[in-house]
Amino acid sequence: ISIAIVLGSAVDRMKFSSWILFTVLWVTFVYAPVCNWAWGGGWMHHIGALDFAGGNVVHINAGVSGLILALMLGKRKGYGKEPMIPSSVAFTALGAGLLWFGWFGFNAGSELAADGVAASAFLVTNTAASMAGLSWLFIEWKISGKPTLLGLASGAIAGLVGITPAAGFVNMPASLIIGAVAGVFGYYSVAILKHKLGYDDSLDAFGVHGMCGIWGALATGLFANPAITEGAAGLFYGNPGQLWTQIVSIIATAVFTAIG
Repeated sequence: ISIAIVLGSAVDRMKFSSWILFTVLWVTFVYAPVCNWAWGGGWMHHIGALDFAGGNVVHINAGVSGLILALMLGKRKGYGKEPMIPSSVAFTALGAGLLWFGWFGFNAGSELAADGVAASAFLVTNTAASMAGLSWLFIEWKISGKPTLLGLASGAIAGLVGITPAAGFVNMPASLIIGAVAGVFGYYSVAILKHKLGYDDSLDAFGVHGMCGIWGALATGLFANPAITEGAAGLFYGNPGQLWTQIVSIIATAVFTAIG
């Protein structure tokens, strides 16, 4: 799924053969090292960085990669002059629903066991996505004057991204906060930040996955609850050092990925 996220930034601007080559190189030299750092006993694991299902490994990694790829390839022909809305809002909604359902396996399955942590991860995945969908919908409604199904779907994905690194470490009330902020964060990144910076990220891989992945990794450092997973405690549970560890892991991932 990580490479599929990167692809969203380059839609309509790469030959298929070039994309296949990029995929092999990216998975080998960008994805695999970060995966090892976080989950393979690497330095992030040793300093205690928390990433339950892929905040650094998947979303920040792929989001930053997508941003760099979009900047290097340049804008699509007609970008900013022609409307480039989804060809089918119905298919967009269907895709969002399929992603939401699949995310239960993505997050809860990362526990690699059928236990209480997996059940908790399943629950908070759903509540964060729901809350983010609503927060994106309402902020879009307030700013643009009308709510949209595309906004609701985008918000849900933003919430799923935000809860990914935290899923096995936080309780349900924390997931509501993580989701609500992710919806606002995602909307700002897609509707405002992208246009201010002027890059053409076709499917908003950086705005949704990169930015909300960063928020999720930070939120893990705030809300990690030792009652959910023993030994994982964030700032609000008496361990301010965890937030700093999360910041170090975010910066390291973003810099390494951008250069790679």
